[in-house]
Amino acid sequence: MQAGDDADSLALATRDFMAARPRLFGIAYRVLGSAVEAEDIVQEAWLRWQKADRAEVQEPAAFLATVTARLAINLARSARVRRETYVGPWLPEPVDTSNDPQLGAERAEALDLALLFLLEKLNPVERAAYVLREAFDYPYRQIADMLETSEANTRQLVSRARRHLTAERRAPVSPDAHRRLLEVFLTAAQTGSLSALEEVLTADVVSYSDGGGMRGASRIPVVGRTHVSRYLAAFAPRFWPSTDVRRVEANGRPAVLVSAAGQPVALLSVDVSARGIERIMWIMNPDKLAPYVAALDAPDAPDAPDAPDAPGA
Repeated sequence: MQAGDDADSLALATRDFMAARPRLFGIAYRVLGSAVEAEDIVQEAWLRWQKADRAEVQEPAAFLATVTARLAINLARSARVRRETYVGPWLPEPVDTSNDPQLGAERAEALDLALLFLLEKLNPVERAAYVLREAFDYPYRQIADMLETSEANTRQLVSRARRHLTAERRAPVSPDAHRRLLEVFLTAAQTGSLSALEEVLTADVVSYSDGGGMRGASRIPVVGRTHVSRYLAAFAPRFWPSTDVRRVEANGRPAVLVSAAGQPVALLSVDVSARGIERIMWIMNPDKLAPYVAALDAPDAPDAPDAPDAPGA
């Protein structure tokens, strides 16, 4: 093969990869709950694609999705072990969905932070099966091939995941209703109004603070309307006066970015049902905030993958 043929082959491989890239990231992110880890998986998929015998691949997008799903499952298995030693509650890393509301998927399923948090309780194969079916609408037979299992087992995996999520979470409200209640909650939290907080919180509300061990973040969840209301009212005078708030979108839902002295200190997200606010999620870990904040003003298009050296270089 001549150098020109190599260049043409690489150019075609790059085009195929870039066309699939949003979907690859969407798969990896939903399985892992981490944008940083998802980017690592996508880069590894690109390296595998370079080394593959592409002449034998009839459907590049399907090949790349399969590679990505399997890599993500393997990383998710080791991530579960690492998260057992994580200091305080672990929450998914937020992503900015203002430019891609569905994050490369057929549907925006398995994307909001509350659902990703619950998906973390599934084993990685169940999670992948649910994601591939519910967000990307792959046929069961294709998912079975991707996960190297039977079609019957794939259906069971998806069914178990659905049952678990239905048992753990009430149906969310519309985006407009979500936004309205978030605004009411934000005002109540800033003023420390116990009565206003109790008005919007469900009886069994849980507040999670993911600080990764940083000072000021609660290392245990706060549970119940009374405890959460008092907790929020107690820290309101110390936390809110020196901060600025910015309305943003995270994982397809309205959220609030809180900054102090020009530096982000928390991303506030809530899970809302018809009953009221079910979960409050404070993402305070700087390692999770930084990529999200950087993405808010980043260019829309991702960078092209690095090309390999030319033959003989």
